[in-house]
Amino acid sequence: MRLCIVSETWAPEINGVAHTLSRLHQELFRQGVCVDVIRPRPRVTAPAANVEQELQVNCCAMPGYKDVQVGLTRPSTLKRFWREHRPSVVYLATQGPLGWAARQAARQLNIPLVAGWHTNFDHYCHDYGVPWLASATRRYLRYFHNGCEMTLVPTRLQAQALREQGIHDVHVMARGIEGERFSPAHRDMALRQQWGVSLHQPVALYVGRLALEKNLTLLQETLQAMREVRPDMAQVIVGDGPARAQLAKALPEAHFTGFVEREDLARYYASADLFIFPSLSETWGNVVAEAMASGLAVVAYRHAASAELIESGQNGITVAPEDSEAFQQAAVELCQHPADYARLGRVARLRALEQSWTGIADQFLQYLHQAQEAYHAPTPACRVRSS
Repeated sequence: MRLCIVSETWAPEINGVAHTLSRLHQELFRQGVCVDVIRPRPRVTAPAANVEQELQVNCCAMPGYKDVQVGLTRPSTLKRFWREHRPSVVYLATQGPLGWAARQAARQLNIPLVAGWHTNFDHYCHDYGVPWLASATRRYLRYFHNGCEMTLVPTRLQAQALREQGIHDVHVMARGIEGERFSPAHRDMALRQQWGVSLHQPVALYVGRLALEKNLTLLQETLQAMREVRPDMAQVIVGDGPARAQLAKALPEAHFTGFVEREDLARYYASADLFIFPSLSETWGNVVAEAMASGLAVVAYRHAASAELIESGQNGITVAPEDSEAFQQAAVELCQHPADYARLGRVARLRALEQSWTGIADQFLQYLHQAQEAYHAPTPACRVRSS
């Protein structure tokens, strides 16, 4: 099989989509699958590792968020590339302009398409003050995905939501975890000393992009409330983004690390005790699984990875989405009971270790074969495919 992945982001960029695609690519490479990549031209020009062929296209920064690049190209450019290096199937990891151009080109060349749901664009409309665009965005996404053989989403709840919106052929493909990389064994007392905490002082951690869609107001209010009942608790914020300065001003006692290289990130997780994650914008949320694998007690909304992996009270704490009062209360109560958050963290690791990247990649490969078969099978007269 020859797979072509079309994505706005690729390693070594630091985000959930790039990480997911990188891990899938590594597993497929080990199995002998030929992988090509189409992506925006990176800031530091370098070829993607272990790919057969690569096409880098023009790009521009998202308005108000220069760290996010959007690919720009014409379908004709992609058709020339695919005529020379024809894939068995194309995986669209973006529904943006690059994904749209790839969808058009693949349809014109009769190449099967599989789309991934990696970003909740309709949710972002509310976060960035344009809620009136949400309905039009959902219509576009329905049209985009119904022009593909199937759409892969990370959770059962997401699959149900998309089916209710009229998107066909939705299948669940979760995400894996690197259980050796993310482990309590990487706890680093020297790092904790840098944070100014002793052996038994608690550390509350957040890892993620510092942007509006991450519900940072609730993060701020929750950490402040936790600090009131545990004045000795350290707060560590890993990540960067346009909202960092504002959050740092509101939480002057917190340690802001900026981006942390993935090789070092495991030490930050393992050196903390609680993981506070109020975001509702994720389709999955790799950081939740990473925190669980690292032995942390997670407080999160019952959403995305948290809904799939956490049984509240057994291996973490989850509350109903949008219930900010319950979220804050759960975090405040948990931080006062060291024995409870230690127990939750131990059980959390066991659950996270069930998420094998090898198994996820095997499932992904099966879906790609199914898409090929579906594309070449006779189409029922009652079903008209969007194009």
